[in-house]
Amino acid sequence: MSALLSRRTIASAGLLLPAGLLAACSDPLPEAQAGGAGSDSGSAAGSDSGASDGGGATATGQIDTSGTQELIRSTADASIAALLPPEIAESGVLRVGIGSESFAPLSFLADDNETYIGSEVDTARLAADTLGLELEIALTSWDNWPLKLESGEFDVVHFNIGVNAERLAKFDFASYRAAYVAFLVQKGADLRLEDADSISGRIIAVSAATNQERILIDWNAELEAAGKAPATLKNYSSSADTLLALGSGRVDASFGPYATQTFIASRRDDVEVQGRVEEGWPDKTLIAATFDRGSGLAEPYAAALNAVIADGTYAQVLERWKLADVGLPEARVHTKEKP
Repeated sequence: MSALLSRRTIASAGLLLPAGLLAACSDPLPEAQAGGAGSDSGSAAGSDSGASDGGGATATGQIDTSGTQELIRSTADASIAALLPPEIAESGVLRVGIGSESFAPLSFLADDNETYIGSEVDTARLAADTLGLELEIALTSWDNWPLKLESGEFDVVHFNIGVNAERLAKFDFASYRAAYVAFLVQKGADLRLEDADSISGRIIAVSAATNQERILIDWNAELEAAGKAPATLKNYSSSADTLLALGSGRVDASFGPYATQTFIASRRDDVEVQGRVEEGWPDKTLIAATFDRGSGLAEPYAAALNAVIADGTYAQVLERWKLADVGLPEARVHTKEKP
């Protein structure tokens, strides 16, 4: 059973989960895990070994990771709400699945270890506000979200999910963010990692069965075909292990989602980000809210996202989480028929 939270029963300051509820009802919450197996959201480094250093916004320009941060809200739009499928409109609730794994700044536990915060949570809240619905958050693992979405446990999933042909066969999407991956290296390292040639002979940490691992495998195939040394790929079970390996020089870099890599770099003085690669390499892709195919929710959801893009609250969310450079000027629907 997933832990469900409604604005009717939680403090207006945030999404507050009692610790007992997490333990009893939610999917497992790995310690500092960098995304589940197969997760586009997975990062070899994930987030630092806690959601924060315990002090919220500790300096000017720092990201506020406190559980009492002011929520960014939008207002209901009756014309957009009128587009909702009747069963959702009648329920008055938008059930949103997010990852139980910690991958800041997308979704993660705040300093209080109870409140879920992040850009995915904020974006879902803005959409719910615009649609005139109560936000209800449910935790899920990467392995389980497709089955839970298809079974009707959620109305939508916000899990750093990239649109691709395989997923379009089962799901509809409303895109809201550009999708990139990047390298995390020791600050001052004599490296310039950005493409296949640059990783030749290097040791790279990457989460297993992720899109970023697929990119590195493809790059290795290119290197071997050209008679060059491939990179050695290392998988670690936690962000703490990956950062330890990076700091000790056992790996040259980690490769993961741009958003999580830049978050780590913003909170540490010993690492930096290099390269920015399309997550769908060699093609482009977008990060999107994900719906069961044919649910009828993608169209009104995209309309809601476009409303918050227009009113500026979407930009406020991106700015809060230092993701302004991956924002989109417009949300759109992606289906099997209209990818």
